[in-house]
Amino acid sequence: HREIPAAPHSGNRISLGTNSSSMPDQTSSYNPSQQIPQQQQNAQPQLWNPALFNTLKNDAVQEMLYDGSRQFIVSGMARMVPGLETFLTSLRVYFAVDNQYVSKKIQRVLLPFMKKDWKRMEGQGQHGKGGYALPRFDENAPDLYLPVMSLITYVLLCAFLFGSKGEFTPEALPDITQRCFVTQILEVIFIWFGHYMMQVPANALDLFCFTGYKYCGLCVNMMAGLAFGYWWFYATMVWTGSASAFFMFRTMAHNIPRVTASNGPKREVMVIAFAVSQALAMWWISQTKLLDV
Repeated sequence: HREIPAAPHSGNRISLGTNSSSMPDQTSSYNPSQQIPQQQQNAQPQLWNPALFNTLKNDAVQEMLYDGSRQFIVSGMARMVPGLETFLTSLRVYFAVDNQYVSKKIQRVLLPFMKKDWKRMEGQGQHGKGGYALPRFDENAPDLYLPVMSLITYVLLCAFLFGSKGEFTPEALPDITQRCFVTQILEVIFIWFGHYMMQVPANALDLFCFTGYKYCGLCVNMMAGLAFGYWWFYATMVWTGSASAFFMFRTMAHNIPRVTASNGPKREVMVIAFAVSQALAMWWISQTKLLDV
C-alpha cells in the first residue's frame, strides 16, 4: 500500500469567539475589589460634625450642660460626704453679689467712718423662711466673694514683690497663703469663743466674711509700698488698719445683742477686742522685709 501524506497544517484556526478588540471589556465596568473599600469608606462614622458643634455653641445648651454636670458632681459628692450638699447650698448665698454691691462694699470697708447705717436688711431667706436679704440687695450683708478675691490679689502682689527683688521661689505662694489662712482661722476661733462666753450665737461663715475684709486694706498697703517704698506702706496701714478695726467694731456692735450672759465678759470689752484683733492681724501677715526704704 502507498501511504497518503497528511495535509500540511495551514496555521489557520477557526475562532469560536469574537475579536476581543471589537467588543467592550465588560470586566472593567464592574470591579468588586474596588467597590467594597468605597462602601466601607462611606460607612465610616464622622468624627467631626459641624452641626453638633453649632448646637453646643448655643447658650441654652451650654447652660443646660453646665447645670447638669454641676448637679451630677454635687449629688455624687453628697453621697460620699454627708451634709456636703446642704453646706454648698448655704455657701451659695455668700456669693450672690453684683458689681454695684462690690463697689459699695469696698467703700464701706476702706471708708467706714463716713457710714451711719450698719443694720442689716431683713428679707426672705432660704426655702422661703425669714432671714436677711442677699448681699446684692444689702451692702451690710456679709459675703465671701470680696474676701476671696482680695486674698488672691494680696498673695499675687506679695509674689510680685518677691519676684522684683529676685527672691521669688515656688514655695512663696503657698507660704503666704498658709500664713494668711491660719491667721484668719485663729481670728475666727477667738471671735467665736468670745460669742460662746457671752452666750450669743455666731455663724462661722459670717465670721470668715467679717475677718476677710481686711485683705482689701492689705492690698492697698502693698500697692503703696511697691510704688513708694517701706514707709509709705506703714503710713497707709495706719489708715487701713484703723478702718478695718472700726468696720469690725461697728459690725459686731450691731450683730451682738445688748443683753448677754451676766456671768460672761462684758459686751463692750469683747467688741473692742474683736476690733483690735483685725489691726494686729493685718500687721502680722504684712510682707514688708523686701520693700525699699
